[in-house]
Amino acid sequence: MKLFGKNPALERLRFNPQSIRKIFIQQGMPEAAFIFKKAQRHGIPVIVVPAARFSKISRTRNTQGILVDVDEFMYVPYDALLEAALEKRQTVVFLDGLNDPQNLGAILRSLACLGGFAAVLPTHDSVSVTEAVLRVASGGDNYVPVAKVANLASAIKSAKESGFQIVGAVVEKGQGIFETSLTQPLGLVVGSEQKGIREVIRRLLDIELTIPMAFPTLSFNVAHVVTILSYEITRQKKIIPIP
Repeated sequence: MKLFGKNPALERLRFNPQSIRKIFIQQGMPEAAFIFKKAQRHGIPVIVVPAARFSKISRTRNTQGILVDVDEFMYVPYDALLEAALEKRQTVVFLDGLNDPQNLGAILRSLACLGGFAAVLPTHDSVSVTEAVLRVASGGDNYVPVAKVANLASAIKSAKESGFQIVGAVVEKGQGIFETSLTQPLGLVVGSEQKGIREVIRRLLDIELTIPMAFPTLSFNVAHVVTILSYEITRQKKIIPIP
């Protein structure tokens, strides 16, 4: 896989340098000396490339002068993710039928910024963590464990059996997010923009949540929904004492 851009590259160097195979830097890049120093510490090869050749290597993508060759994205086994979420008081975000890599990247970035979240994707009919996702996540992928499961409904049932309260985002007729107590351990389910949460998953929800809208004809995209709900979850975590 390839990482493009300064922030994804620097975050990978800070958090997960062992996953980096080599780094290509465009000649004249201002941060070259810093990257050289960090990479040298971990024995990572750094190759300086003239601008004309770098453009060919990067296929004219907006790379900000840096391209990093990294290992394939490592998913976490679901059971291990669930166990760690219980231990660390993380909220597990179940993404049902998400297909846009831009949205997944934005979601991972938001969850990383707020901290204390993990994500679960179904194996089928869902986007995976791709180069496009990593570019939008801007390094957030390093801080959010992600699992893939063959059956999302079974994964949610397993979380419920482990004591998780399961809440889900619905467009209307759900409880208002600012009037609802979101107790830990917590799982948040979000569906696709086109279909929402599938009925087989919706039946597993303990609480349906709706974000109040000033104008009912408008709506947030799924990345905005996750950001708003995860912010409220984080806010409530900070004001509700840990038992």
